[in-house]
Amino acid sequence: MAEYEKKVRDILKSHGCYLVRQGKGDHEIWYSPISKNHITVDGKIKSRHTANAIMKQSGIKYHF
Repeated sequence: MAEYEKKVRDILKSHGCYLVRQGKGDHEIWYSPISKNHITVDGKIKSRHTANAIMKQSGIKYHF
């Protein structure tokens, strides 16, 4: 099974998104200047659908 968390974080960073703080457990709260929203990023993203949902919330047009 693919692990998407590193690639998701790299794409977020390359589009100007940044880590705001740690959330509960292994979650992180990121801010996207594109969508002007805070996004929750799980520490272990195993699903392509979850990775795509994070991209959509951040306003980045990227699909896994």
